[in-house]
Amino acid sequence: MANDTFKIFILDDDVWYSELLEYHLSLNPDYEIRKFHSASECLSNFYLHPQVVTLDYSLPDKNGSEVLKKIKELNPDVQVVVISGQEDVATAVDLLKLGAYDYIVKDEDTPERLWNTINKIRENVTLREEIDQLKEEIGQKYDFSKAIIGNSEAIRKVFALMDKAAKTNITVSIHGETGTGKELVAKAIHYNGPKKKAPYVTVNVAAIPRELIESELFGHEKGAFTGALARRLGKFEEANKGTIFLDEIGELDISLQAKLLRVLQEKEITRIGSNSVVPVDVRIIVATHKNLAEEVKKGNFREDLYYRLLGLPIQLPPLRDRGGDVLVLAKHFIDAFAKDNGMGKKTLSPAAQEKLLSYSFPGNVRELKALMELAVVLSDDAVIQEQDINFSASHTEKDFLAEERTLKTYTTIIIQHFLDRYDYNVLLVADKLDIGKSTIYRLIQSKELTVK
Repeated sequence: MANDTFKIFILDDDVWYSELLEYHLSLNPDYEIRKFHSASECLSNFYLHPQVVTLDYSLPDKNGSEVLKKIKELNPDVQVVVISGQEDVATAVDLLKLGAYDYIVKDEDTPERLWNTINKIRENVTLREEIDQLKEEIGQKYDFSKAIIGNSEAIRKVFALMDKAAKTNITVSIHGETGTGKELVAKAIHYNGPKKKAPYVTVNVAAIPRELIESELFGHEKGAFTGALARRLGKFEEANKGTIFLDEIGELDISLQAKLLRVLQEKEITRIGSNSVVPVDVRIIVATHKNLAEEVKKGNFREDLYYRLLGLPIQLPPLRDRGGDVLVLAKHFIDAFAKDNGMGKKTLSPAAQEKLLSYSFPGNVRELKALMELAVVLSDDAVIQEQDINFSASHTEKDFLAEERTLKTYTTIIIQHFLDRYDYNVLLVADKLDIGKSTIYRLIQSKELTVK
């Protein structure tokens, strides 16, 4: 935008005054000024796409209100600055309600005020265009073929379902093992869907302590509980008009499932400590590594919420079931890491390829990415050899015990390793390690553990 002209129409039947404004605004070489002395002449030139119109309220063929309405009909994004010889507060208020950006009274300071106002408008237009461009780039980044890489039959079926999901606002439930790319699928659906320019908000249910999850989702009022020093908007309000992605929904406490169901049914939330309802228009995408149907049978998940969230189910295949996609992904991760680190092009030797194809990848795509980045670093030349791929490099017993540490430090390292492996699912890690989840939450709060 900085190098583009910014088009301004000056509409004023006073020839001398319009030339004065033109002279003043033309001091900025990026401004392209056109003068008009009647409303009909100005409106007939709207095909030139002005960004701003300075509007004299008293014109010979139409009054300012009529012209403003017509401008907004032709292009609601055009900003209109009304310039009037009368200081009439009621008229100014009416014009602002109709969509005028500003109301300026004609006096000796008018050119300077107009200069400042148009500079602010241009800053806002530039910012809006940059945001739109960024959202477009994000949409391209999360193009299906770029978000989820692969050519296998299993992944092509996923692409077909993602395409169907992106064309509507249907609720989507994504199922798959940890590390299969559930969040990437959710982002790709959002940024290719009808709400792509609206907010996208992620909530990792498993990473939030039970006592805080309600406030995180629905917000709270000042004084609602100890420590509530100010009003806080919840994630549903942040995601209004857009998409909320509830990761690891299977970990949501049964006591909160009824409240979530009500939000989905009524499309409104109530902050903790408030009696007022807040309407929300949010698309729901959920993900879980659990079998929710089995969780319903066990009594851990409400059946009515299960059917409400099921929507369009997408099952992500584990990497071990994707055949040659392992090598496609490996090449992608090698190329990306080498480029980001200013390294030359690297390839996999036939033996290295065989080694990858024979491995089951319990950590799925996330594990493959880490392996390939390490292999690029370990390789001595342009070809990554079999010995450069070390499946246990990050957690061998010998390396782990090589340095003397306290039992607390060892415990923290182990918990952090499993948090990273299982996508920061606190409840799952607590179950895997047979420790209390409160222990993990306490270490997170004390900053001894980190979650992303």
